[in-house]
Amino acid sequence: MERTYTPRASDIKRTWHLIDATGVPLGRVATQVATLLRGKHKPMYAPHMDVGDYVVVINAAQVGITGKGKPLDKMYYHHSGYPGGLRSMNLQKTLVKFPERVLERAVRGMLPKNSLGRAVFRKLHVYPGPQHPHHAQFHVSTASTEESKP
Repeated sequence: MERTYTPRASDIKRTWHLIDATGVPLGRVATQVATLLRGKHKPMYAPHMDVGDYVVVINAAQVGITGKGKPLDKMYYHHSGYPGGLRSMNLQKTLVKFPERVLERAVRGMLPKNSLGRAVFRKLHVYPGPQHPHHAQFHVSTASTEESKP
């Protein structure tokens, strides 16, 4: 009888991915990010475990929006919990005020709605501009490779 492979925590190797969202449609970026966060691009993918990588998305304010009337017609809602506390904001205003929330909300909708989805979502970092504080994770040491060359 053959057994199903389940990765151990020691087998999981997490890498960092940098994605530039400039001009790319929102849904296309969100599906790419959700795939990397879940780990579906790895051969060791297991749906019940967090085997995904860290993802940094830059230039979220310049994400592409397709559709003729979508910036004004697409609405985002949240509720304060109090009677009459429903607040709404269209996509155009949200991109101006909170550009990172648009992409975060699109990705969150593609993840599982349980504790695994919340753990996976914590590995996502979205920034409205090109600056981000994660340069050390992407830094590749060139000094050690040049020393080993003859």
